Amino acid sequence: MPPKRLTRDESRARTRERLLEAAAELFAERGVNGASVEQIAEHAGFSRGAFYGNFADKHELVVALLKQRTRHEIAEVGALKLGSADETMDRLREWNVKRARNLDGWFALRTELALYALRNPEARPMVGEGERLAREAVEDGVRHQFAVLGLEPPADPAFIALIVHSLQDGLLLQRFLAPEGTSDGVVVDAVQLVMRALAALSATSGR
Repeated sequence: MPPKRLTRDESRARTRERLLEAAAELFAERGVNGASVEQIAEHAGFSRGAFYGNFADKHELVVALLKQRTRHEIAEVGALKLGSADETMDRLREWNVKRARNLDGWFALRTELALYALRNPEARPMVGEGERLAREAVEDGVRHQFAVLGLEPPADPAFIALIVHSLQDGLLLQRFLAPEGTSDGVVVDAVQLVMRALAALSATSGR
């Protein structure tokens, strides 16, 4: 049977998705300012007209890419499916090891998008929204882990999530720039240590 012909909406969605993929690859390689609309369209295999048929300009594409990355990361974290403390850490470790295989590209793109937000204040709320959603996902995990242990968190779970999320970012930076003494699972090792220390504090204080 011949392949099913795509509808106009399906074709446009695929074109838009490929443009976003091409932009992410070029931004990681050359920076946001180093990749032109023409280069993005060519890298995706389309004309400049196809680009402007999906995005008003490069800024609109960057915003769309930020939204896409936020959705993907939240979906990936949600797919870990929380279980017991050990099960959750095992799944988190597996996810981090998989992410480490593409750490260079992931970190380069994340840095470029952060720099873009720094230089373009109108993009900062979108970057901030992604960070907020990431912290909320961590907060859900913190609440779950303490509930499994039958303990009350020794501090506001949102504050613990902020600490854990910041720790993750810092460790990934170290893993990227100075990998000696780190491993693909360094983030999970650190989070596990922090959570065990907080659980012990909670048990000792009777909370």
